[in-house]
Amino acid sequence: MKLHETRSHAHAHGHGHGHGDEEKIMTRKQKAEQLKSNEGKESPKKPKFEVGNDQYEEKATFDVANEFEEFCKSVREHLAIAQMREILEANGQDSSGSDASVAIKCLDMLFYGPLEKCQICNGDLEFDGNRYSCKGTYSEWSSCVYKTRSPARKQEPPKLPDSALNSPVADLLKKYEDPRIRPHRYVGVTDKPFLGMMISLMGRLSRTHQFWKSKIEKHGGKVSNSLIGITCLVAPPAERERGGSSKLMEAMERGVRVVSETWLLDSIEKQEAQPLEAYDIVTDSSVGKGIPGDKQVADESAPESLSAELKLYGKRGVYKDTRLQEQGGQIFEKDGILYNCAFSLCDLGRSINEYCVMQLIKVPDGALHLYYKKGRVGDDPNAQERLEEWKDVDGAVKEFARLFEEVTGNEFEPWEREKKFQKKPLKFYPIDMDDGVDVRCGGLGQLQLGVAAAHCKLEPMVANFMKVLCSQEIY
Repeated sequence: MKLHETRSHAHAHGHGHGHGDEEKIMTRKQKAEQLKSNEGKESPKKPKFEVGNDQYEEKATFDVANEFEEFCKSVREHLAIAQMREILEANGQDSSGSDASVAIKCLDMLFYGPLEKCQICNGDLEFDGNRYSCKGTYSEWSSCVYKTRSPARKQEPPKLPDSALNSPVADLLKKYEDPRIRPHRYVGVTDKPFLGMMISLMGRLSRTHQFWKSKIEKHGGKVSNSLIGITCLVAPPAERERGGSSKLMEAMERGVRVVSETWLLDSIEKQEAQPLEAYDIVTDSSVGKGIPGDKQVADESAPESLSAELKLYGKRGVYKDTRLQEQGGQIFEKDGILYNCAFSLCDLGRSINEYCVMQLIKVPDGALHLYYKKGRVGDDPNAQERLEEWKDVDGAVKEFARLFEEVTGNEFEPWEREKKFQKKPLKFYPIDMDDGVDVRCGGLGQLQLGVAAAHCKLEPMVANFMKVLCSQEIY
């Protein structure tokens, strides 16, 4: 026993480093077996702050979201919106927008770190609930479409103004200053697009209900035979042709969205739950109803489901929804100007595809009506619409001109008389209508196929040919 102790003591002094290494290796092996991880995954040479970061990664799924929620509660309680705007400005971040928007941007920055600018257009990034999207623009015609789940962040502590440093949450804010131990924000669970969803199945689908049940559960969702508390009902389009079963009728009565099987396929393929309204087989078949153009599925059936079209039969055509054409109404004309305008606004980056129409209409009894309608292409029921009778002609003309400037950012008369117009960001652009030409705004707009050919600089014959080609589907 004494000899063994002496040898061990000599070994400890003579070969202390080797023995220590053996102990470290054995410890790692034991940990590896316990955690079922690969041996040597973590290098002992890593600095402590990286280990701290790994700890955040390890607990991200479980704890970081809860930690962020508690952080938000504390900061909201002690910092006013004005202070949050000040913090954003001090760090070169966008401080515009509503109070709610400012709070979201500020809390995200304080906890996860200041965002870098967009790598495409140098615009500001903003969290939209699902990912970070750029709010910048390429030009007055289009917004930036850059989106990411893991944006680049500045590797520097956020700058805190005195108002924040003197607040009760100053210590909490300082806790997340060091970028080396900053938690990462994991946006979305890409392999589980149905997480938190309860889905019901009915009818003869292309695959068995058991197949879809396993797929849905694998991707985070649950399947229910009941219609109570479900996210949606998946049914074959044939159900609507035969009038629908009692289950389909019950779903409609409960306001449950009824979608096609394609929704499941696309959501799994794109690793993100797709908008239900784009796959709604009931709305798709409803007369006079449509789904928003930017939510449509870009396939051959999309044009059929788009029912809200802006049909203007030339510069002198009275819009059908006014119902004044039936009373003999005509477009009002004064000093050589016809008071009839149609507009389009499409911006893929902001998911905008809208139309607008304005008309002054005179009926045989002498009354003058101002008609105004604006909405998303394909979402006709929710469009803004007004039809007002005006006894004061000059007042009606001034209101028409005011509305024109409001929606376009340009004056009315220079456009009508000289076709002078400057496109403004996120403002409508007028569609130039020739007298007697059938103009349809919308149609294939959501498929990016329509083109507005107006005031082009091509040779006159070529320009005229292009207008003939494009006049049926002006986008």
